[in-house]
Amino acid sequence: MKSILNPCTDPHWNMAHDEFLLEGLQEKVFCLWQNRPSVIIGLNQSAPAEVNLKYLEENDITLARRVTGGGAVYHDLGNLNYTIAGPSRELENDYGLMAETLRKLGVPAERSGRNDILVEGRKCSGYAKRLSKDRMMIHGTLMWDVNLEVLTQALQVPGSKLQAAGIASVRSRVVNLKEYLPQFSNIRQFQAALQEILANDDPIITLTEQQLQGIEQMADEKFRRWEWIYGHSPAASFQNSRKFACGTIQVQYTLKHGVFENLSFSGDFLGNRPAEELARQLIGKRVQDIGTLPISHYFDQLTPLEFLTLFQE
Repeated sequence: MKSILNPCTDPHWNMAHDEFLLEGLQEKVFCLWQNRPSVIIGLNQSAPAEVNLKYLEENDITLARRVTGGGAVYHDLGNLNYTIAGPSRELENDYGLMAETLRKLGVPAERSGRNDILVEGRKCSGYAKRLSKDRMMIHGTLMWDVNLEVLTQALQVPGSKLQAAGIASVRSRVVNLKEYLPQFSNIRQFQAALQEILANDDPIITLTEQQLQGIEQMADEKFRRWEWIYGHSPAASFQNSRKFACGTIQVQYTLKHGVFENLSFSGDFLGNRPAEELARQLIGKRVQDIGTLPISHYFDQLTPLEFLTLFQE
């Protein structure tokens, strides 16, 4: 597979780079990259509800929002990220590619649940996906030597699962891959081994200066902006939350004369398309009209009947 080298560790620039790989290229490519200490929240998440913002500010940890769903993740230079982008028909069977690659290095890795890779029952990776026209992107984390204490502090908010569990419980549920790869003395050797397997002698693509400038402009105009990182939800008369196979969905909405006047979704759910697109389609429609829309495009494997339960007390 062709690859792109990305030495940048700025999380906002890297979010823009991922979007470029999804929407700005034609061929299938992969990229291995890193972020300086940062928390990356999912497309549909509320930052104050998912992240210890005070801790981030006090410890110079950057907050960014990605273009895919799922939950908040902590990155540092002990973590290696991967992105695979290409025609959707070519990536449909690539969800297990990274687990397969880790097994080639000797790690007993297996896909689990909706978006995790486990090693002997402990999580080493989480991944998410996004569709744009006829292209798909899959990206995720690979924990090499992540600081678990900082991870716990950054992601715990009052009443959160991490706050209740504590660092000891986190360590029992996650694993750093260096425990299983003694042949590599550092993350650079690990990255080089992954690069060799995934590239399989295919060439490295060098982006043009114009393409790099376009990514920088996208980072400035979208990913570094307060409106993108923090966002806001409309005032709502009703709200509800339910857990489905795709993840937890929270809905806030107002009805006027029986039709949606405003509507928003949040949560750690996964889907191929942004949920805000569905919210826009529902404005001006009745709850009964939900059955006519492709709900599973926005919430993986969710049926319209299941989705309707969000609007029931």
